[in-house]
Amino acid sequence: MRRVVLLALLALALPLAAWADSSIDITNQGGIITGSNSGLSLSGSTLLVYGGTVGTDLGTVSFTTGAFTSGNAHDGGILAPGGTFTITGNGSNGVPNGVIFTGTFSSAEWELKTLSNGTHNYVLIGTLVSSNGQVAATTQITVNTHKGFFTSSVGLSSGDTNLAVPEPGTLGLLGTGLVGVAGLLRRKRIIG
Repeated sequence: MRRVVLLALLALALPLAAWADSSIDITNQGGIITGSNSGLSLSGSTLLVYGGTVGTDLGTVSFTTGAFTSGNAHDGGILAPGGTFTITGNGSNGVPNGVIFTGTFSSAEWELKTLSNGTHNYVLIGTLVSSNGQVAATTQITVNTHKGFFTSSVGLSSGDTNLAVPEPGTLGLLGTGLVGVAGLLRRKRIIG
């Protein structure tokens, strides 16, 4: 009986270890990025793509980052872990209604890229961890300041976020099957 209980516990633990490589692509646009040495923030950005669903207003994306640990908002640099990142759906076109993802930056970098025509793009590249510590995401937020530099605020050009989707998979089914086989063998041994 003790072995069956241990196998049952193993079967319950296996789905936690089975994370698939599937993901949901999310695109947002618009809104205002503000920044200083204490970090960056985005407000008023509209969710345009959620997985295979495309629309003009599917929800919102907002964030705050940690403070700059090196560099600054004008020249680019590294941001401290922390802050918040929230994706909220409005329930239209099959998109979930309410908070879809909330988490914090585990790492973030604000890069200044000068294009050949002299315009400046700033790109925020970050890795996110959900509030429960399980779901990871990566984000890339791009702003174009034309030939000027980022001072204190600018409109968002585009944002792309890729959410990893946890799926209890084949290992969970395998574990449950092993518990069943163990139970049958034990029953057969007791009866026989």
